[in-house]
Amino acid sequence: MAGMYDYLFFDAATGASPFPRAALTVRPLLENALAGTPGQVLGVFAPQLGWTGSQTAVLLRWPGDNADRTAAIGKLTGAPTLKSVTHDVLTPTARPSAGAVPHGGGIYVHRWFVIEASAVDEFVELSQEGWRDFEDRFDAAIYGLFAARRTDEDQKDDVTRLLLLTRYGDHGVWETSRDPTTTAMQAFARRQAVTRVSWAASSLLVDG
Repeated sequence: MAGMYDYLFFDAATGASPFPRAALTVRPLLENALAGTPGQVLGVFAPQLGWTGSQTAVLLRWPGDNADRTAAIGKLTGAPTLKSVTHDVLTPTARPSAGAVPHGGGIYVHRWFVIEASAVDEFVELSQEGWRDFEDRFDAAIYGLFAARRTDEDQKDDVTRLLLLTRYGDHGVWETSRDPTTTAMQAFARRQAVTRVSWAASSLLVDG
């Protein structure tokens, strides 16, 4: 069983300057919410480029849906010490495999795609096609490509949101890997035909 994944995006800003470091702020919240539960913290990601210093993301894995998970997510999304929390329930596609965990070192890029709902299988196939060349060629590894549970707005717009988590050796590797002549980038370019919008931010894995 692949398990269930929760992706939470925290903003610890309170209006004070300097803003508190969210990665430090959420650790005690995670310890409290997950104590005595089967929930696993796969990663706490601190901002590099694309997020403010008060923001961070957390990836959790559960063996299944249960009362412990419901209670823990309720505690995290309702934490009064945080300015805001957004929550997505994720389903793995081609990756990660069951039991896989992110490894430290380098940077992690979180890239969201909004794609046509009917094109998920095509998007995943093109991604796998590109990954073969991409991982052989660069100091980079795909951790996961997840489909987010569709919201009412997603269904209205007939779209699916996907989250791609990729580890790069550093930002220089990310820049080099944009080479449009590679087999990888040619496959990724074909994904654009079914992508309505995408955006990305880089981070450091600081806990997991």
